[in-house]
Amino acid sequence: MKIVRTISITLVSVLLLSLAGALGYFAGQYKCALSVTGEKKGLLARRKTEWQALKRSLGEEIGSFNGECGVVVRDLYKGWELSHNSDAPFPSASMVKIPIMASCLVAAAQGKIKLDAAVKLNKKDKFGGSGLLKKMAPGSEFTLDELMGRMIYDSDNTATNMITTALGQGYINDSFKALGLPNTNFSRRVADYAMRDKGVENYTTAADIAGILEKMYRRELVNAKVSDKGLMIMKLQRVNDRIPKYLPVDISVAHKTGLEKGVCHDAGIIFTEKGDLLVSVLTKHPDPNASQAKEFIAKIALAAYRYIENLPGS
Repeated sequence: MKIVRTISITLVSVLLLSLAGALGYFAGQYKCALSVTGEKKGLLARRKTEWQALKRSLGEEIGSFNGECGVVVRDLYKGWELSHNSDAPFPSASMVKIPIMASCLVAAAQGKIKLDAAVKLNKKDKFGGSGLLKKMAPGSEFTLDELMGRMIYDSDNTATNMITTALGQGYINDSFKALGLPNTNFSRRVADYAMRDKGVENYTTAADIAGILEKMYRRELVNAKVSDKGLMIMKLQRVNDRIPKYLPVDISVAHKTGLEKGVCHDAGIIFTEKGDLLVSVLTKHPDPNASQAKEFIAKIALAAYRYIENLPGS
């Protein structure tokens, strides 16, 4: 009987110790969970504070800008957006090349065109302005893939017109609708200033451009492969006097500029270790060399970057 009682007492002791240990473990886990929850709430509060600071900074920049502007800034991690006149139409200038590139990528994915197909340069496709193809001899051949790259990172107007000939202006406009760009049109070829002077203009909005950029970022332009290709081309952009101007040189930016008399634009994705940002800025201005508009866009991008950099951790 003594032995049985001793064993029983021992078992009870072991069970009590086990129960105490389990309670201690779960109490520790609960305390840890509360700590993590508190930390997450603290980080979210900090993020909201920095976002409000960004809102004030953008308001100051927009208020002091000598001209009209459409602005969209998005935190792509949280889905937060700050905007101003985002649906206002602006002459698109070379910004239209972003949705044209998207149309080209979609057409290739659907089997309507082949990106490795050779396209001949016709004299009628030659236009002045950006790019080197205007100096090439008629009959010179380039693949659609090469033309698409030149259209974006060199902003080559002749390359854009060759793509327009290959796709057809009607297809491009239909594609814009299918891509969910309600306020973007393609009524004349880029750099066709004679048509512009007759009142025929291409228009887009900061919201439309932001929409097609986010579609690529979310890998929803057909699929991940197609979307990644579009962003990769935009990362090769050679005109970096706007969005990337004040950003660290090691920051990757996929963007496209636009510039014509009286209009100056830039839109793209800023990739950072703490999160990615979308910036879309369209402007109309009275400055003959667009220097103030370029500076305005650069400061908008810098303010957005400071917001993400001020966040703790990586």
